Amino acid sequence: MIVCRTKHEVANLISNSVKLNQTLGLVPTMGSLHQGHLSLISEALLNNDIVWVTIFVNPTQFNDKKDFNNYPKNLKKDLDLIKNISNKINVFHPCVSEIYDGKPLLKKYNFNQLDLELEGKFRSNHFNGVATVVSILFKLFQPLHAYFGEKDYQQTQIINKLIDLEKINVNMIICSTVREKNGLALSSRNKLLSIKNKEKSSIIFESLLFLKKAFNKNINKLYLEEIKSTINLFNDFEVEYLEVVNNKSLQIELELNEHESYRAFICVSVNGVRLIDNILLN
Repeated sequence: MIVCRTKHEVANLISNSVKLNQTLGLVPTMGSLHQGHLSLISEALLNNDIVWVTIFVNPTQFNDKKDFNNYPKNLKKDLDLIKNISNKINVFHPCVSEIYDGKPLLKKYNFNQLDLELEGKFRSNHFNGVATVVSILFKLFQPLHAYFGEKDYQQTQIINKLIDLEKINVNMIICSTVREKNGLALSSRNKLLSIKNKEKSSIIFESLLFLKKAFNKNINKLYLEEIKSTINLFNDFEVEYLEVVNNKSLQIELELNEHESYRAFICVSVNGVRLIDNILLN
């Protein structure tokens, strides 16, 4: 395993890969790896000659400094988990000044409202921050494939738009959400939950499955409010949003079109820990 701290080191290694005509797969992460990340890495190994994993907690996508400071970090454990998959995986673990050539600067994009819906309503400039760092990584690595999880579906649509805007030649692979035994979507933030709240958080995915089973033209705002009220009965639980939106535009539609696909998105704050999830309904 090679662990690089500078873009110069990465560029030199990638140059050698290009000379050998090797395909490159990129798995961007913020570390604190779990089985969801590892599934992305394993998928990348199946389809590329070289796999790079980036471990970088990106400050520009946090609108809450406390959230940024509290984000779980354990580099040694992350590297051990990656080694258990393969010792041929390369890791890029830069500092903030290395990524941004000094002070972090946020780039603004026009995502045609995609960044203002759902998570965007609660996290100002979050997706501009995501796009800023992903753009830097794409330009550095120039991967053939880049791997992201379906749990962050809105983020994948933002990155798709970024690829179009900046005309980046990369195939984005969206991998299925990996879950705890109780259905809770795996997330680095799950480590911040108490054992009791983690168990109760099964209600999040159960609610999505209920929506999928009941999905028809009769699902309306009142129906969603009833589900939110049920979740809010749990101590420490507060639903920030539960929406059914068009799978492509992520817009709420007053009338559902049988020729379109729809996805339900949910975010629940559990004692201050934000848990997100989504499911394709039809």
